[in-house]
Amino acid sequence: MLIACGDALIDFVPTRNVEGREAVMPAVGGSCLNVAIGMARLGAPTGFVGGISTDLFGRMIADHASASKVALDLATRSDHQTTLAFVRIVEGESHYAFYDAETATRSWTYRHGSIPFDTVEAVHVGSTTLVNDQGAAETKALIADARASSTISFDPNCRSNLVKDKPTYLARMAEFAGNADLIKMSDVDFAYLFGEEPYQQRASTLLGQGTSLVVITRGNNGAIAWHAQAGQIEVQAPKVEVSDTIGAGDSFQAALLLALYKQDRIARPRLKDIGADELRRALSFAANCAGLTCTRPGADPPWSHEINWDW
Repeated sequence: MLIACGDALIDFVPTRNVEGREAVMPAVGGSCLNVAIGMARLGAPTGFVGGISTDLFGRMIADHASASKVALDLATRSDHQTTLAFVRIVEGESHYAFYDAETATRSWTYRHGSIPFDTVEAVHVGSTTLVNDQGAAETKALIADARASSTISFDPNCRSNLVKDKPTYLARMAEFAGNADLIKMSDVDFAYLFGEEPYQQRASTLLGQGTSLVVITRGNNGAIAWHAQAGQIEVQAPKVEVSDTIGAGDSFQAALLLALYKQDRIARPRLKDIGADELRRALSFAANCAGLTCTRPGADPPWSHEINWDW
């Protein structure tokens, strides 16, 4: 199976009421949960690892995940409250205000031996869980157990408003990147982490550290990937009518992992040997899934029947 480990929360996404005034609508979110939902909806056996509350919002999260066929037997339920995130769209980018003190996500702990990694082909990590010390430490422990048999996928999905000590955060992200087989980040993430460094220069550094695939998504400008054997590959973003971009990057990540899984390229040795044509197909599929997500409000990844794709 494929699993995603990290945040599960409620996004309050912007909308308008019947009088035309600004309002918000609750929607299940959290980058890592979105990735799990995206993979499951596209047909992969998928599980979620992390903390989910037993409160009202936690029940919404659990019901939404189960309806999307995400297995929750590896998740930890607790009576800690659910993380809440309020979203505003500024110049096409989603900006977040998080309420995340003493929540189920932040209270999650990893138990050694609790996950049968010999049955897990890939583990995805990233986002807000890695900002706080405990979440980062627990995720590192999980990766240490997983790396022997599972491919590690990493998306920093930076939320700068949560970062209190940027040098420490940058060092932490570098450490996670150093243990990842697949790294995906947005152009906004890249700018926060690496400033004006050329994409290819950083990609070469990451590939030199042992990463197999580096992908940078650039919104309407599509995505660029670097692979040690397949080289540099660029794919275009589909032309769509955008409702909002919430969850688009997560849908891209989910679809990319699903495509690699369907192509039998998800395992570490197989990912290292992927060809350029296979990788381009996987990236194009991911871009199309992200585009479809942009056409509807909130993080709402596509189902397999909504995407035409000949595997």
